[in-house]
Amino acid sequence: MRKITNIKVPQPEKSEDEKNLFSLVLDEHGIILSIDKTCKKESSYDEDWHGDWLSPRAIDLQMNGGLGISFTDLNFNKIPKLLTLLDQLWLDGVEGICPTFVSCSLDQFQLGMEVLKETKKYTSTNRCRLLGAHMEGPFLCETYSGAHDTGSICRPSISALNERIKGFEDDIALMTLAPELKGSLDVISRLRELNIVVSLGHSSADFDSAIKAFNNGVSMITHTFNAMKGLHHRAIGPIGAAARRDDIFLGLIGDGVHVHSDMIRLLKILAPKQIVLVSDAISAYGLGDGSFNWDKRLITVENGLCRLPNETIAGSTLPLLDACKKIANWINDPSAAIWMATLAPRMVLSQNKMTAKSFFIGKNIKSLLRWKMNSCNHQLSWQLAA
Repeated sequence: MRKITNIKVPQPEKSEDEKNLFSLVLDEHGIILSIDKTCKKESSYDEDWHGDWLSPRAIDLQMNGGLGISFTDLNFNKIPKLLTLLDQLWLDGVEGICPTFVSCSLDQFQLGMEVLKETKKYTSTNRCRLLGAHMEGPFLCETYSGAHDTGSICRPSISALNERIKGFEDDIALMTLAPELKGSLDVISRLRELNIVVSLGHSSADFDSAIKAFNNGVSMITHTFNAMKGLHHRAIGPIGAAARRDDIFLGLIGDGVHVHSDMIRLLKILAPKQIVLVSDAISAYGLGDGSFNWDKRLITVENGLCRLPNETIAGSTLPLLDACKKIANWINDPSAAIWMATLAPRMVLSQNKMTAKSFFIGKNIKSLLRWKMNSCNHQLSWQLAA
């Protein structure tokens, strides 16, 4: 047995409580057997972390591709490159991703899903996992289409949904749609029957439409503030509607460009337990700055930000845990930032049915992360926990 003491577990809200320290008991293989509050007088331990945080690796609920490949444009020849991407994501501190399909043709989507199924056969210990897919479309509002191809957007209906996901019902984790569109409520009901998380995004929904959607099973907002109505003092829109309750998660791209850092700080005050960091990374992830083909269109990447020729923002290339470190500084709360990238997405996928402690018990500490705050430069950093 091995015991580590004075560990912090990420929390969504800042706490000055000294009792918020934990001890781990591990077996001889490094498997965590228990995690309990540390006793002040505790004297029997093998290692003292002095208040460093322990977390799982990140989960990215919205990743469109990387290293030159896009999930929307997959084929079987791209499996080796996809495996390389998954290896890179593991090194970047990411345990799993929801491969995200933007609005595309039926054939593109179904081929991509078949490729993902085949790729999952090559799962290995030190490789990022492919989780259920994220369907970002095609049931979106054209007015708020953003970088989506409007020719691939269609009206929501049960028949259109069933045709698209037939044979893949168990391989989809999340769907983004515009709930104000006619037919959306029926689609939401069907998705919930399939235990698929439903998120509001690329939507013209106002406050009332958003409340109706939340009451009918929508439990998240996709890339909050982007491709939707914003906060206004006389029309608080879907973001204000979500912040009035604590059961709606707010997906957030944390690069400081999609959403200004001061607005992120305000959102943290408004909805302290609801923010989930996503990368919204596209095929240029891992390639640096330059010009690249994406979805048969040219994108330009500068300082990690991707734009179409018309200046429309088309995603990011910033690694998720780099965004986490930025957010830690902006909101002055490293614990909450770590929670947003690691525990919050797990809460989304478990649909709030699992406690934070359950994400540690039974895990090998070698698969987890240790976070430190440098007291001199106030920079957050991570390393392998063992």
